[in-house]
Amino acid sequence: MNHSTAKKPSPVSFAEAFRFWLQLGFISFGGPAGQIAIMHRELVEKRRWVSEKRFLHALNFCMVLPGPEAQQLATYLGWLMHRTWGGVVAGSLFFLPSLVLLIALSWVYMAFGEQPLVAGIFYGIKPAVAAIVLHALHRIATKSLGNPMFSPVPWAITAMSFIAIWALKLPFPLVVLSAMLTGAVLARIAPGSLAHGKGHASANPALRETALIDDDTPTPPHALFSLSRLAMVLLAGAALWLLPMAALFLTYGWSDTLTQIGWFFTKAALLTFGGAYAVLPYVNQMAVEHYQWLSTAQMMDGLALGETTPGPLIMVVAFVGFVGGWAKQVLGPEALFLGAAVAACVATWFTFLPSFIFILAGGPWVESTRDNLKLTAPLAAVTAAVVGVIANLALFFIAAVAYPVSAGSGFDEKPDAVALTLVALAALALWRLKWGVISVIAASAAAGLALRLLGWA
Repeated sequence: MNHSTAKKPSPVSFAEAFRFWLQLGFISFGGPAGQIAIMHRELVEKRRWVSEKRFLHALNFCMVLPGPEAQQLATYLGWLMHRTWGGVVAGSLFFLPSLVLLIALSWVYMAFGEQPLVAGIFYGIKPAVAAIVLHALHRIATKSLGNPMFSPVPWAITAMSFIAIWALKLPFPLVVLSAMLTGAVLARIAPGSLAHGKGHASANPALRETALIDDDTPTPPHALFSLSRLAMVLLAGAALWLLPMAALFLTYGWSDTLTQIGWFFTKAALLTFGGAYAVLPYVNQMAVEHYQWLSTAQMMDGLALGETTPGPLIMVVAFVGFVGGWAKQVLGPEALFLGAAVAACVATWFTFLPSFIFILAGGPWVESTRDNLKLTAPLAAVTAAVVGVIANLALFFIAAVAYPVSAGSGFDEKPDAVALTLVALAALALWRLKWGVISVIAASAAAGLALRLLGWA
């Protein structure tokens, strides 16, 4: 356990962190599992800005919040390192590149239809994402669950979580809540059963290299709980929601499309737990059937764009807003693109604003619970459940790559051998060749484009 001899990373400047978060916004493919995988690899393993334990503690908190957990995790880590503005920058850059890209692609989609060259690039990216998620599953399970011989309980929770999600189709919030309750019970009757990772860490001290924000690094002053600071965050959050909503209401009226987009996506952000996969059925039902902002076919195309562009999967809300703004001509028929772009931005603003408030308001409390067994045991159980969720998503991604048409419905046709070969090559590059995520995604995108141009895919 002694890692005092390991060289501690140099302090990270705000400018260096800014460059990383901006880069992350362009390469964060693969939905929440892929994005958490990339952050884990870059921040915990490669750069050592934060330790495994601190990373997982923050992730557990984000997993029990409504909203996009990967974006909330970026916000939390940015806030922990560089105060409020660090969190705002990290969380914003996580989705702003995706917003710009989705507005551009949505315009192409509405004005010109699909582009085959883009489809070729995405054909290569999907196998890379599957390999990244597999790699993350291996790394996180090995580190956070420990040796099953010494700590079987976390592995059992992981297995039950996987079965609950994959076989029983139980909702994600129920799985997380069950894990938290299990952890709370175990904290009372078997306090040491969730002490994951001890066997593994002692067997391989290299995995315990010193991080900039290490296990025993004191909570920075700005992250300490303060009632006055909490009140300021809540007041600022209320103002940032109320002022734009009031402006929309006073300018366009309550029943206008832009006002309704703001109100609907506020509810979606607050009332739906379990990340994008839990939010999307609700968004689909309301946006297609109730508001009729877009058709079912358009919603499916939007989901495909969301799956194959960087940023949180919930960024499909930008597509929904854009298509709704275009169809309803919110700024008039002579300003179709401008009106649609404004609608996309309104949807994005009201979807992500609650996430920032949750993190900036709740972060100090989470930091104060790091050594409290009654609180850390339920969160440790959530960690184990999250590994099961990532395993389910890894299986889903591989199925989607192997059977792009019938993923999840049946496997009676031949799998896409070319795509599976790309998965194997991307996994080889990550595991054996130690390539970075950017290199793997870029190489896979180039391979997908070449294969599509040659007619082999």
